[in-house]
Amino acid sequence: MKQSVLTRYRALAYITGVLLILLTAGVIAKYVLDISGASGFTSAVGIAHGWLYVVYLVLAFDLGTKAKWPMGRLAWVLLAGTIPTAVFFVERKVSRDVAPLIEAPEPVSA
Repeated sequence: MKQSVLTRYRALAYITGVLLILLTAGVIAKYVLDISGASGFTSAVGIAHGWLYVVYLVLAFDLGTKAKWPMGRLAWVLLAGTIPTAVFFVERKVSRDVAPLIEAPEPVSA
C-alpha cells in the first residue's frame, strides 16, 4: 500500500472531524442557546460536512479494502465520521495499524 492512501484518509478524517464538531456547536447554538445567525452557520457547515463525509467514506473504504480489514472494522471506521470526536481516535488507531503495511519507496536509479 502506498503512503498517499493513508495520507488522504488522514487528511479527510481530520477535516470531517473538525466540521462535525463545528456542526455540533452550531446546532447547540441554534436550538439550545437560540443565537441569531446560527441557522446560516449550521446550514453552511452541514452542507460542507455532508459532501466531505462522502469523500471520507470513499477514501476510508479504499484504505480498508487495501488493508484487507474485516467488515466490522470497516463499518466502524466508516461510521466514525458521524460521531463527534470519534474520528480523531479512530484515525490514530488506523494510522498505527496501517503504518507497517506501507511500502517503502523504491530508490530512483540515475
